[in-house]
Amino acid sequence: MNTIDLVELGRTFTGNCDKPTLLYQDDQHTIYWLGVPEISAFRCNTYLIIDGKEAIIVDPGGRGAFEFVKMRVTQILAPEKITALIVCHQDPDVAASMVDWLTTNPAIKIITSVRTNILLHHYGKSNYSFVNINENPLYLFESGKKLRFCEAPFLHFPGAFTTWDETSGFLFSGDIWASIDLEWRLVVEDFVRHEMKMNLFHLDYMASNIAAKGFVSSIRNVAVNAILPQHGSILPKKHVVKALEYLQNLKCGLDLIYPADPPSYIPCQVGRN
Repeated sequence: MNTIDLVELGRTFTGNCDKPTLLYQDDQHTIYWLGVPEISAFRCNTYLIIDGKEAIIVDPGGRGAFEFVKMRVTQILAPEKITALIVCHQDPDVAASMVDWLTTNPAIKIITSVRTNILLHHYGKSNYSFVNINENPLYLFESGKKLRFCEAPFLHFPGAFTTWDETSGFLFSGDIWASIDLEWRLVVEDFVRHEMKMNLFHLDYMASNIAAKGFVSSIRNVAVNAILPQHGSILPKKHVVKALEYLQNLKCGLDLIYPADPPSYIPCQVGRN
């Protein structure tokens, strides 16, 4: 049972990024939001899962954020004790600091998809322990607790995936349910107002309603107690059903660029005066 009430945390959170924010605590299993290095509408969230002696960073962030994230980790445990990184896709704001973490501890495991892993080598390191989520959709902690990796193709990358922590019921959703927000809150209070903030991201970045509906169908039997995206605000349990409905009905990407009944387009005049 979580000793942290996310709704109440959202109401009382003052925006203090001087220390990590505890989101879940149950025996030896804890989850932290590590904060953000700068105030902007496009915030990149990094999370830390600790289970016994194992410590996993979820989406470590860009290289510019490394020192900040490392400092936050240091307030909890020695950075050298990080055992793994979960990298939901290859974008630099998600993954680039993996090279710095591998310098800190070369034994760190990189947990990601095959398609993502192919591209991660371009950040400058290729000699690391790769955990393939496509072949190993479950990650077992030494304690017996589990993480489940749920593939999310084309949301927005072909190799994208989410991570469900069985103990907390938290779904680390990567770019899914991400939002862009100048009036940011740690935890969403008003979902209707928050939809517009998600639209600012989803309409352009997500592939199509087919991809969105397919992902929703794939996690229908997953008991989600909160959604923790890589950008924007956390969605507590009271908004999870609405969040699923939002994605189920989302028209985005190809639905908007190439609609089923397109208007008459002027042919592309390439190389003509």
